[in-house]
Amino acid sequence: MLSIVQPLPRLPPSLAGSTTSTPVKGGNGRLGLRRHVPVVRCSKPTASAPRRETDPKKRVVITGMGLVSVFGNDVDTFYERLLAGESGVGFIDRFDASEFPTRFAGQIRGFSSQGYIDEDVERSLDGSQKLCLVAGKKALQFAGLSGDDRKKIDRERAGVVVGSGWSGAEVFSEAVDAFVKKGYRGLSPNFISHGFTNMLPAVLAADCGFRGPSYSISTACATSNFCFNAAANHIRHGDADLMVAGGSEWSISSGGVGSFIACRALSRRNDKPETASRPWDQDRDGFVMGEGSGVLVMESLEHAKKRGAPIIAEYLGGAVNCDAHHITDPRPDGSVISSCIKSALDDAGVASEEVNYINAHATSTVAGDPAEINGIKKVFKVSPDIKINSTKSLIGHCIGAAGGLEAIVSIKAITTGWLHPTINQFNPDPSVEFDTVANKKKQHEVNVAISNSFGFGGHNSVVVFSAFRP
Repeated sequence: MLSIVQPLPRLPPSLAGSTTSTPVKGGNGRLGLRRHVPVVRCSKPTASAPRRETDPKKRVVITGMGLVSVFGNDVDTFYERLLAGESGVGFIDRFDASEFPTRFAGQIRGFSSQGYIDEDVERSLDGSQKLCLVAGKKALQFAGLSGDDRKKIDRERAGVVVGSGWSGAEVFSEAVDAFVKKGYRGLSPNFISHGFTNMLPAVLAADCGFRGPSYSISTACATSNFCFNAAANHIRHGDADLMVAGGSEWSISSGGVGSFIACRALSRRNDKPETASRPWDQDRDGFVMGEGSGVLVMESLEHAKKRGAPIIAEYLGGAVNCDAHHITDPRPDGSVISSCIKSALDDAGVASEEVNYINAHATSTVAGDPAEINGIKKVFKVSPDIKINSTKSLIGHCIGAAGGLEAIVSIKAITTGWLHPTINQFNPDPSVEFDTVANKKKQHEVNVAISNSFGFGGHNSVVVFSAFRP
């Protein structure tokens, strides 16, 4: 764990309860507002007040965000459609799913890499690698590091940690078919380079010339948060000044969807697929598959200030652990989830009373949703001041990329003061008790946000964000 050395700064009484906005220029050239939100006062003083990092070499700030999603590859448009409560779930048309028990997903359509990937290079890439390159380069563009601008930084101290739950799923399915029909002679020479998960950071690092720490992490649906945690630690330990981190998943394939059907994890609401993902609803019947990529540019405060980078938010800390319980099911009592949350807050130097927004893992499964709520309740008191929502209700579960996209959602909630709804709350589970932002967006000044991601194998991860305060 990081050694924390500074008490939490407080706003003067004259500013308590007020907000201000400062004009900022985003990576897309559009002017927007960075909202400065007040610190929510603790209802009770803690026995030992947590202390935050002060060393600008160890404080980690977010300077870029990039994504590819079912709603396109523009961060602002993505969030606007989430706020509108629009579902990105529909019938699969990438392959013939007519005989499948589940025939829908949050499938990306009309993806274009134009302007980000050379045509000759693109032909040799797997779908997850294409999404990673586009999301990663858009994040760098947002951070003011397009093209030749990257030569202005020390690329020996810039790295990439991007993971996937199962990069190459589509290629693997195609390879199995080819092998059955033609034997080894039917296999593509690109099969290995497409199938290895570490090729995600490899292709992005090579494209950008980043020669610092570069590798992949694969912890199923917790992957992106594991990557953020690792990237931040490289910065804190002095291994790097800047890291590109997140997840990428091109998962809507016959083998991918078929595999989750086989383990009975998916919803089968083929009559109305846009209502199928319904976290915390008593009639939920499984999750909905999605896909995409979400990437952040993380750098030390010292490095960001030195190059005049746009600071969007601050990464305060994170934690990872393991249920050590079951391959697919979480511990029902949420005890290890709560331990992960507590460790993340400790790493961040944040008291539980300061957190007032949780972007939940909330997949819409019978076992997973209540286990997460049980874990949350062991850390936070049920209060109308705490809002929780589920991005997966709108775009499905993007597996290894889920945490990447949801980190961007958490940061947009901080910078805009608006939370997207958890849609499809038709018959809410009364045991949840928290405000789940049901069916309609809400205005909410976020003080500290946490984003949860949990994966098959019992892998738990939590990351903590806040507005940047000098």
